[in-house]
Amino acid sequence: MSSSVLTLNEVAVRRGDRLILGPINFSILQGERWVVLGPNGAGKSTLLQILATKISVLDKQMGKVDLFELRTRIGLCGSVIAEDIPHDETVKDVVLTAAYAILGRWNESYDLWDESRAMALLTNFGVRELGDRLYGTLSEGEKKRVQISRALMTDPELLLLDEPAAGLDLGGREDLLRRFANFAADPLAPATILVTHHIEEIPVGTTHALLIKDGLVAVSGPIDQVITSEHVSAVFGTSITVTPESGRFFARASV
Repeated sequence: MSSSVLTLNEVAVRRGDRLILGPINFSILQGERWVVLGPNGAGKSTLLQILATKISVLDKQMGKVDLFELRTRIGLCGSVIAEDIPHDETVKDVVLTAAYAILGRWNESYDLWDESRAMALLTNFGVRELGDRLYGTLSEGEKKRVQISRALMTDPELLLLDEPAAGLDLGGREDLLRRFANFAADPLAPATILVTHHIEEIPVGTTHALLIKDGLVAVSGPIDQVITSEHVSAVFGTSITVTPESGRFFARASV
């Protein structure tokens, strides 16, 4: 039986007197690939952010363990990290520094294994040739691939992805989703939670889905039972037809 990687028990977030998320109960097991889907303002990104508060994750309790040690077991790709990546850092160093859970290379040293893994990850996501380029010179799509490579550098047990396809053109999105599908097919790949508000951005290999609306879980479970016309229409507040096709999902307004 697979063990739990992450558990949320009655987790809620308030801003002033307003309850913006929860209470939420949620658990992800080893080998599962989750997508969190919902309209703008539903609480999707907040759901990822509260992983730094009152949750049991990787059999630990955040706030009660060495955060440096725990950070290397969780890979995060999202705006919280992206905004702080130095633009004058080389692409290879952006990935390498994840080994020490830092941003910006200083006086730390890396061995041949570290460098080999960094380049292998950049290769997997199609940006190996950019290793010596400055991060700030990359396109948005190239930056996303580097950020994902960085998130995987420490071989984490849990990978959190906050709208990784946002801002990409159609070609860039489809190429990235294809690489995600290859990644998900690896039995050694970490458990994954991907946040998006477009069902077309759900990669092949996703096993479970959680639909969130107004800060609450509307429905969750195996993806084929959750990403349906009925459920998506209810969450987005409009009549939508969902069409599954070869492990992907597509949506259009119902006529």
